[in-house]
Amino acid sequence: MKHIVIMGATSGIGLRVAEIYATAGWRVGVAGRKDDVMKELQKRFPEKVEWEHIDVTHKSAVTKLERLIQNVGGMDIYLHVAGIGFENSSLEVAEEVSTVETNVVGFTRMVDTAFRYFRDKCSGIGHIAAITSIAGTNGIGELASYSSSKKFQQTYLTSLEQLANKQGLKISFTDIRPGWIRTPLLKPDREYPMTMELEDIIPAIIKALIRKSRMVVIDKRWNVGYNLWRLIPNRLWVKMPINVSTKADPVETAENTVVEEAEATPV
Repeated sequence: MKHIVIMGATSGIGLRVAEIYATAGWRVGVAGRKDDVMKELQKRFPEKVEWEHIDVTHKSAVTKLERLIQNVGGMDIYLHVAGIGFENSSLEVAEEVSTVETNVVGFTRMVDTAFRYFRDKCSGIGHIAAITSIAGTNGIGELASYSSSKKFQQTYLTSLEQLANKQGLKISFTDIRPGWIRTPLLKPDREYPMTMELEDIIPAIIKALIRKSRMVVIDKRWNVGYNLWRLIPNRLWVKMPINVSTKADPVETAENTVVEEAEATPV
């Protein structure tokens, strides 16, 4: 029996992936901060799902992740989805620091724990995957800490891959970079460019995990954007008036809930 542990599995991408793997017969470890969601998931899949309340910004997260892996019975895939982000052109310090603590410090804490587990407990064999973002391609003014934190994640995965090769380990790495996804993290009164629905992008994420793709941009439209963005010199990029969203018709977004922070990454 195979085992997957998902950090940030109580909403959006993480929750949906957990449901799919549990349905497929895998043992699934889910972690996050919404106990009621995880309890309900375990109730639906009592023989497949184990859960642990984990806040990646706390030092206790390492011990709790190790305990979850043990309760699940092992780990073949570690999937990191947990993250937050804010549109913060005013550079409110609390929001910028909170993003860095979650997306950089918390990410490092959890991914390193997974790396050490595969190195020390699995003969150097395993798979580490993360939902990063197309936003990590270039720094975005309104998303300064968010886009920078996603660039950090992408670079960190590359660094760990080099370390794994140097140490003779057979750890695979998958960097999944979606564009805007309609999750609770997006503001309901805003229009975002080329927004994708969650169910439309999940098959591509599952395919990337199965194939152990090194890096994938989701979807085709965003792949074109990614290839264009990375060709723009910094001296030109910084002069471009990038807007990440515009005001939307409230009628179109009334059904959505305003949530400025969630465990599923929007882009």
